[in-house]
Amino acid sequence: MATSNNELGGLIRKILSDIRVEVTEEIDRNFERQTFFNEAWERRKSPVKGSGHLLLASGDLRRSISSRTDETSIIFTSSLPYAAIHNEGGDIRVTERMKRYFWHRYYETTGAFTRKKNGSPSRSKRNLSLSTEADFWKAMALMKVGSVVRIPRRRFIGTSPQMEQAVKEIIEENLTQYYEEYLKNNLK
Repeated sequence: MATSNNELGGLIRKILSDIRVEVTEEIDRNFERQTFFNEAWERRKSPVKGSGHLLLASGDLRRSISSRTDETSIIFTSSLPYAAIHNEGGDIRVTERMKRYFWHRYYETTGAFTRKKNGSPSRSKRNLSLSTEADFWKAMALMKVGSVVRIPRRRFIGTSPQMEQAVKEIIEENLTQYYEEYLKNNLK
């Protein structure tokens, strides 16, 4: 069964391309499911964002994931500096810059209150929700520099038994298809 390096290179490129598509779709599904296959993401402890989707406030993290293929592998990356801490979890220390951001968010949130004609905040449902969010940002802003904030592990990318099985199936399908085409073309 003689095959050229060109044919093998083409087969490898096709396999890598198919794996890249499948893995990219699985990463996207992890954001939709809020799980890493069977491993559910830890829920929020803060009432700020309610029970909405995790890691999807702006969608930037999800959109930042890109991939490229070289001759023998696929590399997935994110352009965002906080992608790794969300994927792996860990502790971060509060910095002066973070405190300024927390104060900014606090003032931004309190400025969004709807007010009565006399200038006092109304007791609307929206304001009550904003009040909870404002309290959260104020508590964060009042943390001491050097305090530790725990970021839970919410994996969206990495290896897993399910991913390995999907990759194995893609390789087997491509090899079977290649072998069938080879037999068809060479046993005429």
